[in-house]
Parts: sequence; C-alpha cells; structure tokens
Amino acid sequence: MKVVIPVAGLGTRLRPHTHTKPKPLVQVAGQPVLAYILDQLKELPVDEVIYIVGHLGGQIEEYVRSRNDFPSRFIVQQELRGQAHALHLASDAIDQPILIIFVDTIVTVDLAALPKTSADGVLFVKYVDDPRRFGVAVVDDRRVRRLVEKPKEPVSNLAIVGVYYLKAWQLFKRALQEVIDRDIQTAGEYYLADALQLMIDYGANLEVRDVEVWEDCGTLEAILHTNRWMLGSGYRQGHPAVDNSVIVPPVFIAPTAKVSNSVIGPYASIGDDSVVTGSLVSDSIISDRAVIENAILAESLIGSRVIVRGRHQRLSIGDDSQVEAT
Repeated sequence: MKVVIPVAGLGTRLRPHTHTKPKPLVQVAGQPVLAYILDQLKELPVDEVIYIVGHLGGQIEEYVRSRNDFPSRFIVQQELRGQAHALHLASDAIDQPILIIFVDTIVTVDLAALPKTSADGVLFVKYVDDPRRFGVAVVDDRRVRRLVEKPKEPVSNLAIVGVYYLKAWQLFKRALQEVIDRDIQTAGEYYLADALQLMIDYGANLEVRDVEVWEDCGTLEAILHTNRWMLGSGYRQGHPAVDNSVIVPPVFIAPTAKVSNSVIGPYASIGDDSVVTGSLVSDSIISDRAVIENAILAESLIGSRVIVRGRHQRLSIGDDSQVEAT
C-alpha cells in the first residue's frame, strides 16, 4: 500500500500561525497534527508515503525525515488548483492500492482491516446533524451511490471525514485524468469528489465505514477543542516534576519544559523546552521553546519561540513573536 498525504494548503484559517509554519506542524496535545497521522500508519504495510507539498513544504520534509518512519516522496504543487489536481500530480507514483489522508482532522479508524476489503474502495464517514458544511455520501446498503459537496438540501447526513482507501487504483488514476482532461471544476478547483463520482459512474463499488471520533484541526477554536478531547480521552497526558506549582488534570507538559510558581490546567499543553513561571494557563496550547511569565492565559494558542509577559486572557500568537503588558 502507498499513502498520499496532500499538505500544500495555505492554512489561512489558522493564521497568524501558518504564516511561518505549515498547518500540519501546528501542535496539539504536545506534538504536531501530522505526528498523529504518521503514528496511525504504523499498523499498515506501507511501502511509501507521498506528500503533496506547497506552502513551507521544506519544513514538512525536514520533519518527516527527522522521524524516518517510512520511505517518503515529496511532490510540489506549484499552483493550488484543488485536491484532484494535487493527487493527479502524484499519478506516476501510484502503482498499487492507496490510502489518502487529509490532515485537517484527527480521526479514529481501523486502518489495519483495509487491505482485506473486497470493495473497490472505502470512504470513512461520520453522522452529523447539519450536513450543509461538508461533503456527504449518499449510500444504499453501505455502498456509495452519489457524492454531494456541501448540499443545500439534506440528501444525506454522512459527512466524509477526509480518509479514503482506493483498492482500484488504476480506475482512480483514470478518473483523475478525466477530471483534468474534461476540466471538471467547482469554484475554480478540481475536487476529489468529482474523481470518485466518476469511479462510481464507471461501476466501482465504494463502501462507507463509520468513524467514532472526528476532530477538526483547521481553526483556532477547533484545534483547542481537539486539544481538550485528546487530553480528556487520555490520548496524551503526563508531566514532569514541577516547581511550586499546581497541576489541574488533564494536561500535557513536555519532559523538557520547565514550570514554576504556576497553575497549569485543565486542558493545557506545554511543548518542548518551554518555560512557564508565575502564570495561570488553562485550555491552551503552548508550543515549543515559548516563554510565559506572569501571565493569565485561557483559550490561547501560542506559537514556537514566543515570549508573553504580563496579564492577558486570550491570545493567538504566531511564531517568534513577543507580547508584554504595559
């Protein structure tokens, strides 16, 4: 199996953090979002992971190579022309069944069972009350009949979560090529849903499987919610010894972080080599090598190497910034 991870997007909804850091490397519960995806892949027979990179792609390549989990290939999407366009760029490297994973979300799925499927492909879905914000699958006895992007009228409540296994990889490549050749676009972009719909039209059997957890990582509010869920579920917890401080679980404090004279938690994550002193930090993510002094932080996302001094309530600060109360 090969895995394709499109990571070329600009991550505009997470600015200012994504001005200097690609969205997959924004931290949640003590490590980058991409790390959770790569950890899940360890249960699969992965021959190669193909990354479609763009904005700040060099940082992603550096991070991936530092982990050295799987053989990796990096393909640059110079123009952001949509999901299907990104995947089409990887066509020459697709020569066996593929797993496509988008890193906007963290999901809990049974990936190990995928190679055993008799279907041509599997789309993972989650029941939602309001499907108008999502791409949805219209199904009949778990088989996908139609895909609809952000339906104005309720046609299905099964939202597609951004994880796809395509066993019929040759047919998928044919569908991608047809989307490009026929210039099938929506709002100026080539969508993956259109290629999958062509596969269905060709007669492919794409089935749906449910996910229990689907956590968004695309906005400040969403990534803080995901941080709360991961800490609360016990996915990531723990902290080293702290100096004259109170810990209110659940929290994650990296072993190399230093905390003194502070109250940390609940739902706080503090990254590697960060220093927190004389502060109250709750419901917040502090990235690596940040310095927080005499501050009150809640519902905040603090980038790498940021310095915050003085009393504040809610902050969203990108990398290498400094904020001091006057």
